Amino acid sequence: MTDNFALLDEPRRPWIDPEALKQKFLALSAQVHPDRVHNAPAVERQTADRRYSELNGAYNCLREPKERLRHLLELERGAKPGDIQNVPPETTDLFFETGRLCKEADGFLEEKARAGSPVLKAQLFARSQECLEKLLAMQQKINACRDELLAELKTMNPAWESAANEPARRENVPLPLERLEEIYRLLGYLGRWREQIQERSVRLSF
Repeated sequence: MTDNFALLDEPRRPWIDPEALKQKFLALSAQVHPDRVHNAPAVERQTADRRYSELNGAYNCLREPKERLRHLLELERGAKPGDIQNVPPETTDLFFETGRLCKEADGFLEEKARAGSPVLKAQLFARSQECLEKLLAMQQKINACRDELLAELKTMNPAWESAANEPARRENVPLPLERLEEIYRLLGYLGRWREQIQERSVRLSF
């Protein structure tokens, strides 16, 4: 199994500073960038291309919190986290409110599509703005919930740092894997709800 943390010379941990990760990726990838080795022998170019592709894949994985957690859980447990369809209890209210607002937006968009004359469409403008404002407010709630989860990931880093400092006794260092998997699932749900809201917000803007 490829260890994307190792590829980018990053210690395993739930939270990584995005800017620091980006700078490390840019420094490492610059060494094997195709423009730098285009005059090199074929074997060297192929090796550089493969390394460049690996670094890109590792960066794209680690920079996204949900994908980083999935990868970390897979490394720690030797298997990908399983799929669970039930909405986590702590986000039930967000789930129902998002569903209600999306349904309301869909209904309005259908009504707007049926409005043939410019006069009718103009009359619907105020309602369109009201519906859009509700969606954007919901998006802010979801973003705030996501920010709280990312902040919680920071508090988990010391557990992995302790495990790394005591490799001989690593099995005795408790890692919060169950909570990490919960956050992984929560980020997945929040991401889907954000996409649903964003898709309708774009349609309402036209």
